[in-house]
Amino acid sequence: LVSELSSTCHCHCWLVSSSSVGNTVTIAMARCGGFVEKAKPYIAMISLQFGYAGMNVLTKVSLNQGMSHYVLVVYRHAFATLSIAPFALVLERKVRPKMTWSIFWQIFVLAMLGPVIDQNFYYAGLKLTGPTFACAMSNILPAMTFVMAVIFRMEKLDMKKVRCQAKVAGTLVTVAGAMLMTLYKGPLMQLTWTRHASPAHAGGAEPPAAAAAAISGRDWFLGSVFVIIATLAWAALFILQTHTIKQYSAHLSLTTLVCFVGTLQAIVVTLVMERRASVWTIGFDMNLLAAAYAGIVTSSIAYYVQGLVIQKTGPVFASAFSPLMMIIVAVMGSFILSEQIFLGGVLGAVLIVAGLYSVLWGKHKETQEKEADAKMALPMASSKQDGAGVGDDAEGNTENRVRSSSGVRGSAAAAASAV
Repeated sequence: LVSELSSTCHCHCWLVSSSSVGNTVTIAMARCGGFVEKAKPYIAMISLQFGYAGMNVLTKVSLNQGMSHYVLVVYRHAFATLSIAPFALVLERKVRPKMTWSIFWQIFVLAMLGPVIDQNFYYAGLKLTGPTFACAMSNILPAMTFVMAVIFRMEKLDMKKVRCQAKVAGTLVTVAGAMLMTLYKGPLMQLTWTRHASPAHAGGAEPPAAAAAAISGRDWFLGSVFVIIATLAWAALFILQTHTIKQYSAHLSLTTLVCFVGTLQAIVVTLVMERRASVWTIGFDMNLLAAAYAGIVTSSIAYYVQGLVIQKTGPVFASAFSPLMMIIVAVMGSFILSEQIFLGGVLGAVLIVAGLYSVLWGKHKETQEKEADAKMALPMASSKQDGAGVGDDAEGNTENRVRSSSGVRGSAAAAASAV
């Protein structure tokens, strides 16, 4: 009997211990899952900056070899349309919203802002200056987007709150860092991998020093203006895309339509600007690689991921990561294009990173406040529902149906995000 009792107690203790371990593992997995879910927007935007950086370097090599940037825009978005259209047709055939004239014109404007205005002006500025300079100038994007978001009342600006002060200060510091890189060159920083770089590096491109010397002051000024115009169009794209996604929640289909309409618009622009038929010729070379990479990675995938992040976090959060692209391009350019890095660039990069994290900190505090307000609103709504009388059953049933409908839409949006 004693032996049986001992065995039973041992078994019971083992079951309690196993249950405790199981609960601990479950809690740990839940916490890990929550951390991964919160980290998804950050990982997505950082990955996009690496993709954009690779596009800048490959595009610069292609433009140096004589490819027309108008033709590059056409091929880029043709590749983007072909790569993402099959997924949109299959995955969103049952959830695709009905097309209306309002949505069509929004897509038309998005295509004009992104594939046509932004890409053509950016490539023109990139050709006249260089990848690092173009990326540095485009870092005024967070400031432009923040100002536009405030103007259109998408961002509330309350300077009494520390989070708003952090976002404003971070935006200004980011712009200051980009301007420092542009206006202050400083002494050359000798890097081990660029000391013995070949002058004929990067597919026949000129050495960076010679290329910089060959660029006239007029070209440098025009290149700067072109990049600024491109950045304005990019910021406007962020703002309009936020509004369009609310009406047309099929992200893959929206991306496909923007790329397709942008391709048609770019063809018209190219036919007007380029009269030579030979500019359309493309072979299995760097030009094809640049167009395919830009279309598949930085147009189709980037447009889709960017749309998901904007829907979840807002346009300011998405645009705040753009300064990272400049830093990545500076490093990649020193390896691939043998670009020289100067002290001004390093100091500007430090300021840009500081401004970036200031904006992100302010956005994080804003998200925490919204979550806290939502939690406080739930008990109040529950109390009102419990206090309702029997005579309000019809109204309550109607409200429940509305809530159920909203829940279905929320689940559809979550499913699209998971895809």
